[in-house]
Amino acid sequence: MDPALSAVRLTVREAIHTLSSCEDGGRVLSTLGSLRRYLSGAENPALPGEQEEFARVHFSALLRCLVGRLSPGWLGLLPDGQVEELWASFFLEGPADQAFLVLMESVEGAAGPSFRLMKVAQLLARFLSAGRMAAVMEGQCRQVTELASPLLQETLLAEVVGLPDRLGNRLQRENLDAFLPQNYFPLLGEEMMRALQAVVDSLRGGWDCSVSFLSQVLGKACVRGRQKEMLGVLVPRLTTLTQGSCLWQRVCWRLVERVPDRAVEALLTGLVEVAAGPEVLSRLLGNLVMKNKKAQFVVTRKLLFLQYQYSTPMLQSLLGYLATDSQRRPLLVQALKGLLETWGSCSAVRHAPLAQQCYISKAVLICLALLGEAELQDSRDELLTSLMAGVKSRLDSSLPVVRRLGMIVAEVASARLHPEGPPLKFQYEEDELSREMLALAAPRPAADSPLEASPVITPEAAETPGRGSVDGGVPQALPEGSGSDLDSDDELVPYDMSGDQELKRSKAPTYVRDCVEALTSSEDWERWEAALRALEALVIRNPAAAREVSVELAKVLLHLEEKTSVEGFEGLRQRALVAVVVTDPAPVAEYLTSQFYALNFSLRQRMDILDVLTLAAQELSRPGRRPKAPQCDPPGPAPPPGSAVAPAWRAVVEERIRNKTRRFSQGSARRGRDAGANQFSSVAGYFFFPLIQHFDRPLVTFDLLGEDQLVLGRLAHTLGALMYLAVNTTVAVTMGKALLEFVWTLRFHSDAYVRRGLLSAVSSVLLSVPAERLLADLPDELLETRSWLADVADRDADEDCRMLAVKALLLLEKLRDRLLPLASP
Repeated sequence: MDPALSAVRLTVREAIHTLSSCEDGGRVLSTLGSLRRYLSGAENPALPGEQEEFARVHFSALLRCLVGRLSPGWLGLLPDGQVEELWASFFLEGPADQAFLVLMESVEGAAGPSFRLMKVAQLLARFLSAGRMAAVMEGQCRQVTELASPLLQETLLAEVVGLPDRLGNRLQRENLDAFLPQNYFPLLGEEMMRALQAVVDSLRGGWDCSVSFLSQVLGKACVRGRQKEMLGVLVPRLTTLTQGSCLWQRVCWRLVERVPDRAVEALLTGLVEVAAGPEVLSRLLGNLVMKNKKAQFVVTRKLLFLQYQYSTPMLQSLLGYLATDSQRRPLLVQALKGLLETWGSCSAVRHAPLAQQCYISKAVLICLALLGEAELQDSRDELLTSLMAGVKSRLDSSLPVVRRLGMIVAEVASARLHPEGPPLKFQYEEDELSREMLALAAPRPAADSPLEASPVITPEAAETPGRGSVDGGVPQALPEGSGSDLDSDDELVPYDMSGDQELKRSKAPTYVRDCVEALTSSEDWERWEAALRALEALVIRNPAAAREVSVELAKVLLHLEEKTSVEGFEGLRQRALVAVVVTDPAPVAEYLTSQFYALNFSLRQRMDILDVLTLAAQELSRPGRRPKAPQCDPPGPAPPPGSAVAPAWRAVVEERIRNKTRRFSQGSARRGRDAGANQFSSVAGYFFFPLIQHFDRPLVTFDLLGEDQLVLGRLAHTLGALMYLAVNTTVAVTMGKALLEFVWTLRFHSDAYVRRGLLSAVSSVLLSVPAERLLADLPDELLETRSWLADVADRDADEDCRMLAVKALLLLEKLRDRLLPLASP
């Protein structure tokens, strides 16, 4: 047996015996002082072999003995905290990994709050603030692979990452700020940067190191949801360090490559969110997607297809990372194929949430902007096939946003995939989303410098005098005799034509029958236009004459086509139809509802019928309704321009009295709205029941349950509006029962627009039918509807459908709360 090693063992054994039983402060102090010589950095250090044996064999046992003796009396053996300071030095100056494990073991072994637990927690806080966690990780990085203990690394990994949870469970309300997750994990990130710096310094000095332990710590922290705290510290530092150092890039690549597969997704998600652009992401990740199949799946599939909550800059960074290296660009082409295939899927258009469809559309446009012509041409046929399928599915959608997405992507993709063909153009309303998507599709400028982007001025252009001003707006002198003064017309005053009116050869009709004749048989287009503009006012002023030809007039207006470029033709035609329905509701509504399911009508005409019925019902149900003034002025001679119509003398006198009268309190000057019967009550059945009767009977050119789902959605919204306008009417209960049966039949429809209409209809029933009648006449329907609403609110893919279902459930809850007090006595 080596005598030196025996001496270390005997010395430590005797010291532990003394510390365990002695109560003499001086002897305890001398014993601890004699053991300090085995620590590195002591004043009179022991031999290197003795220090190595002490650290490897005896140090943990000594620390456990020191923790076991921890008590107020033992620390108070000497004044001024000499024992406590010497006691703490062994944890702060000895081997960091063993000290950390003993401290964590003491914390976990504590039965409850105690003096010993608080002292150990305070020492652990000092351990962290002194930078000893970096020494723990650095020691694991410096170990040679064959000498590293897997069990020790696994234990250290669990303790390092789980420290906030373990300390929080033990200390509870007495927990220290250093152990809170929001404080601990940024500190852990700083300590990891110190360990990485030590690794880089060792590599430069020719020493072998491994970053596997650091990768495991980073991966485990990300799996626990602490990417923001860790990567918020690591990424900015690594971005700066990898910019000019190939060694730092290699260390960073190895750091992310050694992360366990179960943590790759969490790490990549955090990196893409924090990294400032694709260039930074490329320096941090390298070709990770080419070496790791899990990383390739996460980048090219999961972050693009299965998750859609990320922002547009993050999506640009992710796809830009694939485009920054020639080895990764085939993955970008593969991603574009998958994106277009999903984008063109009819099932995805119907069932995918709108946010996910916008996310995939943005990804398609970004891929098209990043790929070159040659790369796109190699897969043009496959991409065009998916594109055309998606355009058809999206243009058939009932949602305007989905149709607009299809139009924008079709325009951009067709221009990139088939540049030699005619450009594909659609007409759509521009909004914030469309402008954002068009900006994503815009090609980046080839020149980044402002000099290349500015126009080049040739010497000839510089020498040629321009017509404008030179040098800040000073007009350039013209040579004499140029003739510019003779040709100038700046002094001519333009003629005031603001009061001029267009001269028309045809006079506006005076009677309703004249309008019918002009609209049906007139070849004079000016007379035709004048009749259309005057028709609404004539119908409102002469209701008796309008009733005589109401059905004929409705038929003419329904089939009326725009023969000339009349401004506001659709609005004029719709307002005239509404006026006819309001004037003679029953026969005209009966005619329009019968024509809704007739043959030889376009979808536009059928939707016009629904719009007219809704507007007319709204006008009829208005309280205190009086004939409204027409929106167009009645025909008649106009006053000459510049003349003012003299006000009546009574109005002038009342205005003067009002201005000169002093009032100390002023009440409401307006009279309340006159009460009156709901005029829609007596004719609601003519509007409602014919529309709901034949929705399940397909025609040759009209199939509501098939391809014409846009009209079906509009029908559901119209029926809900009619139900809401029939509030407090005698027919409301019958209408509500029929509408709930209609909703129950179509409740599983695949189109989101139709489901929105059905949910709106349910809310209309709950608002319009009296609560007592609902529970008395429709109890079974309400129970079935409630279960369906709960399922929609929980599982529907469309956000608006979920919101409408929640609102309907709230109405049901209010209905129940209102009826329970009545039933309790």
